[in-house]
Amino acid sequence: MDAREIISYMESLRNEKQRTVLMRFFKTAPGEYGHGDDFLGLRVPETRAVVKMVAPDTPLAEVPLLLKNRWHEVRLCGLLILVAKFERLATKRLAHDPQAIRQRDAIVRLYLQHAERANNWDLVDLSAPKILGHWLLLPTSVGGDDEAQRQRMKIQTIDRLAHSDNLWKQRISMVCTWKTTQQGQPSYCLRYAEIHLRHPHDLMHKAVGWMLREMGKRVSMDLLRDFLRSHLPDMPRTTLRYAIECMTEEERQWWMKQ
Repeated sequence: MDAREIISYMESLRNEKQRTVLMRFFKTAPGEYGHGDDFLGLRVPETRAVVKMVAPDTPLAEVPLLLKNRWHEVRLCGLLILVAKFERLATKRLAHDPQAIRQRDAIVRLYLQHAERANNWDLVDLSAPKILGHWLLLPTSVGGDDEAQRQRMKIQTIDRLAHSDNLWKQRISMVCTWKTTQQGQPSYCLRYAEIHLRHPHDLMHKAVGWMLREMGKRVSMDLLRDFLRSHLPDMPRTTLRYAIECMTEEERQWWMKQ
C-alpha cells in the first residue's frame, strides 16, 4: 500500500464511539494540551495490526504523508512504520553494516524533520526511545570519521530538541533516554532530566520523573538518590512522586517530607 491507500484503509475502520473516548482521554478540548488533535477511534493494537501489514513494503518516502495527516492514528501508524524499519536495521548482525548505518541515519533525519507531528504523549512515547534512543547507542555516519565528534553530534541533536520551544520535541528529548537507560547508560537521562527539571508543563514533570525512576531501577538507585539530593529544592512534586515509585513505602514517605 502507498500512503493514500493506508489512510483510506484506516479511515474505513473509524469507530465513532471509541473516537469520543479518545478525544476526551487525550485532552483535545480548547485550552488542553491536545487541542486540535483528531481521532478515528482506533485502538493501538488496531493501528499496530495495520503497521504489521504494510511496514515491510511501504517506502520511506511515503511516510511523511502519514505523519502530516490530520488523524492521530494515521500519524501513529507512520511513526510505528519508522520504528519497524529502524529495528530491522538495528539487529546485532546489521549494527555496523555501512548500508544499514546510512539507512538508520535517514530514518532519524526523517523523524527529526517531522518531530512536531508526534504531537501527543503517546506518539512520543511509542517512537522516541525506539528510534532516537536506539540511535544514540549505535554507530552513525553523522559527524564524520571521528568517534568523539560523532558522539558530540548525537548529543547536539538531542540538545536541539531539548532547547526547542515545542513541548513534544522537549518530551522526545527526555523520553528517548528510556532506551539508553535500559542499556545501562544513565548519562543521557541525567543530562535531560536536569535540563527539564524546571519545565512548567505537567507532562514534562511526569516524563522527567518517569525516566529518573527507570534509571534508578535499571542502573543505580544510589545514582537516583544522589540526583534527588542535589535537585530536590527545584523539583516539582509530580516529578518527585514519579521518580520514587520504585522505592519502599517508608523511603517514599521520607522523600516526600523533605
